[in-house]
Amino acid sequence: MPDENSEQTLTKHEQILRHIESLRVGSHISVRQIAKDLDVSEGTAYRAIKEAENKGIVSTKERIGTVRIEKKQKNIDKLTFFEVAHIVNGEVLGGARGLNKSLNKFVIGAMEQAAMLRYIDAGSLLIVGNREEAHKGALQNGAAVLITGGFDTSLEVKRLADSLALPIISSSFDTFTVASMINRALYDRMIKKKIMLVEDVITRSRIYALKASSTVADWRKLSETAGYDRFPVVDEWNRVIGMVTAKDVEGAANEQQMEKLMTRNPVTINLRTSVASAAHLMMWEGIDLLPVVDNGRKLLGTVSRTEVMGVLQYIQRQPQMGETFDDQMWEPFTEIAGEDRVVYRGQMSPQMTSQLGTVSSGVLTTLITQAAYRVAERSKKGDLVIDNISTYFLHPVQMESEIVIKPEILEVSRKFAKIEVDVISEDRLVAKALVTAHVFDDL
Repeated sequence: MPDENSEQTLTKHEQILRHIESLRVGSHISVRQIAKDLDVSEGTAYRAIKEAENKGIVSTKERIGTVRIEKKQKNIDKLTFFEVAHIVNGEVLGGARGLNKSLNKFVIGAMEQAAMLRYIDAGSLLIVGNREEAHKGALQNGAAVLITGGFDTSLEVKRLADSLALPIISSSFDTFTVASMINRALYDRMIKKKIMLVEDVITRSRIYALKASSTVADWRKLSETAGYDRFPVVDEWNRVIGMVTAKDVEGAANEQQMEKLMTRNPVTINLRTSVASAAHLMMWEGIDLLPVVDNGRKLLGTVSRTEVMGVLQYIQRQPQMGETFDDQMWEPFTEIAGEDRVVYRGQMSPQMTSQLGTVSSGVLTTLITQAAYRVAERSKKGDLVIDNISTYFLHPVQMESEIVIKPEILEVSRKFAKIEVDVISEDRLVAKALVTAHVFDDL
């Protein structure tokens, strides 16, 4: 019975969401207007708009209001001008129709206008003070403008921005602060590129599910159609109430209903769950298919082991973009390969210390984890998900002292690894830990 559940009668809440999704990007949205257009209460309209904001299809900004936006895709290394305005707490003076456009680069206007315009092209953002001619020149070259210091611009420039659909934004921050804020946001976006969520891989186009009243004969028919044998079971409101597998129906009569055979209260995930977390859950629970549900447990789609594994392999092939705190802590360390094992050597910086002047225990734990990751990767055992770190002791380590980290794989199988890590400073063992982890090499 594929797709039978997709024909359920839409609630008022779902009708509003469907209506919002149909609006043109950049359209302004208000609770009162939605309530009037769809003949619903303002409370119902407000709740639906907040849900749309959580889904990333609308965004609310002070002095701009709530607008329909393009749902964020996984290529999130670029900011929109709307997001720039939000980051710098800016006021949009003109060109609001272009807020959904992406920022390709930003240029600081700290030079003569003729020289400045050589660096400006379509998709740029000029960050400059109260220089009206520079504002006009940037817009004419296809760039948006961010005016620092809280300054305004002329009515002529605002009209030009409106006609070209290029935003001109005013922020009370100075140029250096604004550039730092935007750069930090871009940096965070590059880090997030590696973090793929379930919403990026979910199977939505064809959702196979069974009802509690469906029979084993229905299961066999659906299994032939879908090409697999594990399906969510939903109630009349499309809420997930169970899962059924080939093992559950083995030996059952064709007329036996799913309600008697299914596993109740199954493990589910939501759209914002990371793919790595979904993979870990599959390994931990020993399951091949996870239903994806909304806050009301309504079925949105499914993800399989095959899909998750494919994404993880893709992620591993991508270059690392941006540095996390873990990357920064590991940066001073170099790898020294010996005949029978690899060690890592580095110096503890003042930033790694606690208020007592010794290296933070959290930093040491991070370094132990990083060493375990790297020795597993070097041995081509695959990515790890840490299950447990048993630390035998953590002795004080003085700042700016040199330490040597010696990880050793004690045991490894297709899905499990056990790694012992020693930390040595001044020829003294200062930390020792046993790391146990799941291996992502093969789901």
